[in-house]
Amino acid sequence: MKMPLAACRLVATLLLCAPSLLAATAETTASPTWHPQSLGQAIANMLIFAALGIAAAVIGYKILDKCTPGDLTKEILENKNIAAAIVAAAVILGVCLIVAAAMIG
Repeated sequence: MKMPLAACRLVATLLLCAPSLLAATAETTASPTWHPQSLGQAIANMLIFAALGIAAAVIGYKILDKCTPGDLTKEILENKNIAAAIVAAAVILGVCLIVAAAMIG
């Protein structure tokens, strides 16, 4: 049995609009926020995220160093390997992007 064209359009419209309708109802419920209410809270949150971000970047670099053959730090500092430094920098920037996205919320 074939559906009429108008019914197909109605179903397609409902399927396309369903995510926005669900999001609109989800926004009406009040949820607690972690955003700072004062300058002191903003500075404290910034310092916490900075410390966690630096720690995450260092841990990410150390994990990369353990996963690669040889000593990456020695390769960069003593052998002046630019390619190894670029890979290490890419890993650190990747971790920092994740931390920045977490800060934005």
